Amino acid sequence: MSPTVASNPGRRARHNLCNLGSRSCFFILCLFLAFPTPSSQASALGKRDLVHLSSSALSSIIAHPDPVKNIDSTNPSSHLSKILIPRVPDTENNTAVRQYIVSTLTQLNWHIEEDSFTDSTPYGEKRFTNVIATKDPRAPRRVIVAAHFDSKFFSTFPQNQFVGATDSAAPCAFMLDLAEALNPMLDKRLRRITRRDDEDDDDDDDDDDDEDEDDDLMDTTLQFVFFDGEEAFKDWTATDSIYGARHLAQKWATTHVQPNAKRRLLPLKQINEIAGIEQLILLDLLGSVRPLIRSSFSSTGWLFDAMVSAETRLAEMGAFVYDGDGATTKDKWTSFFMPRTGLANLGFIEDDHIPFLRLGVDILHVIANPFPTVWHTIKDDASALDIPTMRRWNLILRVLMCEYLGLRVEDLEDKRSPTNGRSHSELVSLAITGIGRIAHRSVVHHHNPWSFPALSALSLSVVKHTSRYHAQDGVGIVYLPKASEE
Repeated sequence: MSPTVASNPGRRARHNLCNLGSRSCFFILCLFLAFPTPSSQASALGKRDLVHLSSSALSSIIAHPDPVKNIDSTNPSSHLSKILIPRVPDTENNTAVRQYIVSTLTQLNWHIEEDSFTDSTPYGEKRFTNVIATKDPRAPRRVIVAAHFDSKFFSTFPQNQFVGATDSAAPCAFMLDLAEALNPMLDKRLRRITRRDDEDDDDDDDDDDDEDEDDDLMDTTLQFVFFDGEEAFKDWTATDSIYGARHLAQKWATTHVQPNAKRRLLPLKQINEIAGIEQLILLDLLGSVRPLIRSSFSSTGWLFDAMVSAETRLAEMGAFVYDGDGATTKDKWTSFFMPRTGLANLGFIEDDHIPFLRLGVDILHVIANPFPTVWHTIKDDASALDIPTMRRWNLILRVLMCEYLGLRVEDLEDKRSPTNGRSHSELVSLAITGIGRIAHRSVVHHHNPWSFPALSALSLSVVKHTSRYHAQDGVGIVYLPKASEE
């Protein structure tokens, strides 16, 4: 049954119960209750009680690394700049972006798996490669943060220069920022786990450092999945879309998990990789100003609320105040999230999570709805992105995942970059207010391996530091395809 299907070619089918009448909603709810779906099985993992970070811990987590440096498209060395190119599956650009993601996470000592396969498309056989990065591959359980790194295929110029800034270059940059921000804490936890597993039982009893570490938390690791082939080559159908997600879900569903004597397994019988997924948090269509995020699934309503809570606490301490964003103050700000109220938010948008949902995985779908106005147009470029908005996403994700995993923020202290003589309080103040961050920003011509941006000058009087430049009138970005996409 498909309550609402978008008519635009290639558009994700939208199943949105809020567009239905009350009788239809009641009928569908009855069907759900009468015929339990596989997703009800995943709820056996249960809700996780998250412990809120203290104010000082919040200040530490938002201070390092700089929450802007990785998502600044005017900085040629930023994660976003490296991803923000046409990256259609089975092209040299797609390979270059994938290799950058792999290299970045390898340098942070993540375990990398590249899941390569071929599949039939409307344009013949294409090769796809998902990237799976896991901090502790021995952990019996994992929480996944995911996004797709490919961009949509267009056959003609200039549409074939589509870079998908919100869809989903920016979410991929958020994930790399998250990896960098949490890495010191994850590394120290992993060393404690290794020491715990390797020591004799008698020695474990004397290890005071691990006494306050929850075994249940330590048995959950963080995993990133960068899906390839999310976009349809022609029209969005069951076979022309989410190529990487469909392949990986099927692979994990048929991959047996070998028991590990030194690590606890799930309370339920774990027979495959799917069973070890606690939550899948999927990011999509993010980075533009004033997004609206809805809770799509009741099974992850608590996790949606935890994300809202992280945003609220950060706002109340003034963490979203940013130089150049006059619309946001400590006492005046607008939430990214729609409150959960009854059936109003039930329903979903088709995306990479669908194959996992059908296998019983709990999903938190973090997607702007309505879609950004630039969706699937050439205007979904750097000009569509808003730095204060992306900065806020970085901070929200850092806090949410730090609290979900129960990480020790004090583990950050010996990993700080040089302070250049500033005190800790001064650094925190700079991180929160952004004073001096872009006071003298200048935009210069720069070159990266994949593009030749010709940037028009940006006036510092413009309050939105969104790096606005367009591929028009000879001013903007012109990408030269390196491989045929036909």
